[in-house]
Amino acid sequence: MVPVVSIVGKSDSGKTTLIEKLIPELKRRGYRVGAIKHDAHRFEMDHEGKDTYRHFHAGADTVVISSAEKMAMQKRVARQLTINELVEQFVNDVDIVLTEGYKSADKPKIEVFRSAVHSAPLCTDRDNRIALASDVDVDVSVPRFHIDDAVAIADFIETTFLKK
Repeated sequence: MVPVVSIVGKSDSGKTTLIEKLIPELKRRGYRVGAIKHDAHRFEMDHEGKDTYRHFHAGADTVVISSAEKMAMQKRVARQLTINELVEQFVNDVDIVLTEGYKSADKPKIEVFRSAVHSAPLCTDRDNRIALASDVDVDVSVPRFHIDDAVAIADFIETTFLKK
């Protein structure tokens, strides 16, 4: 199974920004990186009026758009797929998967905590938190990194999950 690390935190804590820094750093080191974003709300990947949007809203169960450079798929599901199901079915050709969200899943978590936005971290040791990325010193029993130090966080991910 491909290793999965979930980047979690409260709203506006900087999860996406951290992932945007981690992906190129891990890529620079030669790793293939997958990303899965959890959305608790309904979302539209396509835009109204586009052909694939029209196909999907006409009732197609699966719509794929493909070019020489990329492909995308939109699929109706009867239930929310687990991280493992998503990785096995769609993201199994990478060295590591970073997820954004999935705070209640059982995957290892790096929590992003920004003191200007929230008063306390979201996770505890019982939540499978393996590290904390923060802009302030927080007393936690896991490694703590500065929120902007993507190199050190990538070092931690590489040592923990990629270098066996």
